[in-house]
Amino acid sequence: MMDIGTSKAATAAEREPLLSIKGLKTHFATRAGIVKAVDGVDIELGRGEILGLVGESGSGKSITGFSILGLIDPPGRIADGSITYDGRDLVSMGEEARRQLRGNDIAMIFQDPSMTLNPVLRIDTQMIETVQAHENVGTNEARQRARGALVQVGIPSADERLRAYPYELSGGMRQRIAIAIALINRPKLIIADEPTTALDVSIQGQIIHEVKKLCRQTGTALIWITHDLAVVAGLADRIAVMYAGRIVETGRTSDVIERPLHPYTKGLIDSVPSPATRGRRLHQIKGMTPSLLNLPQGCAFRERCEKATPECLVAPEPTLLSGGRSVRCWNPAL
Repeated sequence: MMDIGTSKAATAAEREPLLSIKGLKTHFATRAGIVKAVDGVDIELGRGEILGLVGESGSGKSITGFSILGLIDPPGRIADGSITYDGRDLVSMGEEARRQLRGNDIAMIFQDPSMTLNPVLRIDTQMIETVQAHENVGTNEARQRARGALVQVGIPSADERLRAYPYELSGGMRQRIAIAIALINRPKLIIADEPTTALDVSIQGQIIHEVKKLCRQTGTALIWITHDLAVVAGLADRIAVMYAGRIVETGRTSDVIERPLHPYTKGLIDSVPSPATRGRRLHQIKGMTPSLLNLPQGCAFRERCEKATPECLVAPEPTLLSGGRSVRCWNPAL
């Protein structure tokens, strides 16, 4: 019989977020000054949840992902904040312990599969090494795990692919293999950094469908980093919109897509082609993303915003709303 106290403790642990980021600041020291790539980010991710982290290039999305994995090299550093994964503090964690987490509990899918795949090693060699780096298993068992992972992501002729070198495969196939490598050790969290951007639309759709299905089947949580709201609309449970190093809006995907609150989010959505906008000029957000070396006073979006007021000269704090929504704006579309 299960002990009631143990059962309650397990239930409480399951309710705790798998990942909790509070006040994260990741800065880079340059000769021109301090680049505040991530400047006070708060994110919570539940077990098995899919979060879409959306924003323009240079908004700090990828640096947020790299910060979670401890992949920030000098002159970059985490200047402030906390990153808690499954009850463990990742910021203060030693490098050896962090290395054991990477590829095992937490995996990453990069935009370019060549960052995952070694061009001079066969696919089976790389996948077997990935398993044996974290588990004491024989080569045959590791090979079967590798084969199963390829089948899991929809790769035909898995045995043939295992014997291939990366250069013998198409870009879409290499990316599927990179996803299989991320999944092979059954991680609790995957961070995907725009992994389908360079692929054909048809291949992109297949990979997104497979990743979503696999997350649902395995209970793996996912952070999907992208500049394309249309991609995460059918993938993510929640969306966090990032601008100039900060999260400006979060909420359930349907809420954010159907009723954006922040002017920047609305601008992103209005710039996506849809049947409703056929034949009409697409909306364009005026201006450019500000330099992270020299952010404008107050709200970083102020100089591009059509709703800016004198109040925006003071940087707004996030406002928590009903339904788990949050917005960082003085004049949201409430």
